[in-house]
Amino acid sequence: MGVDGCGQMCKCILILFNAIFAIVGFAMVGLGLGLRLSSETRGLFDIELKTQEFVIFVVVLIVLGSLMLIISIFGFHGACNENLSSLRIFAILLAIMAGLEIGTGVLVFMRSKEVSEHIINLYASVYAQFANTHDPSLATTLRIIHEMFDCCGVGGLLEPLVRETCPKKGFLGTLTTSACPTVILNLFQDKAPLIMGFFLTTAALMIIALVCSSLLKKAIKEASVSPYVLLTTSIYNASPAVTVYPTLTMPIEVET
Repeated sequence: MGVDGCGQMCKCILILFNAIFAIVGFAMVGLGLGLRLSSETRGLFDIELKTQEFVIFVVVLIVLGSLMLIISIFGFHGACNENLSSLRIFAILLAIMAGLEIGTGVLVFMRSKEVSEHIINLYASVYAQFANTHDPSLATTLRIIHEMFDCCGVGGLLEPLVRETCPKKGFLGTLTTSACPTVILNLFQDKAPLIMGFFLTTAALMIIALVCSSLLKKAIKEASVSPYVLLTTSIYNASPAVTVYPTLTMPIEVET
């Protein structure tokens, strides 16, 4: 059994989509497990300050990455083997993921201030703990945050407490680098529409994959039914009044 035309094109699109989905899923699970098991960040799960946001972020990263891997497995199996059951499970899981993407994008846009405040609270907790203990694992976390947001501490590069974890810049860069709480707050408030657009674009790609999955299922059903329909039609359309007899050819001897 094989599909052609639109079904074949949808099959190729689904294979490509699931390949990208698998790569992203592996990356998310790898990053989450690395943050959870690494000796440099393991201490964040043990300290008693307000780092629940970081723990929740790591757990969500691992869960979403695992879900994406499961979806890609069903998608690959359904598209490559033209299996209707796998395609149905793929469509259900993908619809759930698309709904989560849309909900997350809208939530981040509507509550961008609350999201930025949670990240600022996380940063303040790590900052205070590092200032007291100078734990290397906390230094790694601060370095990641400082590089990601291009900021330094609560007073810019001029403050002495966390300067070693800040981006290395020249003299002018030192004067222009802002404090992290201000940068984080402004980033989420100013870029909230862009962040929502990213989530909605991702959801739109998932909806396109859902449409391709539906078209491929339809093509598979038609490919499996059409031979029997043609055979039945040819039998019932045959005219009962016409009878074809075989013609026998016999040699005739001529006497001379």
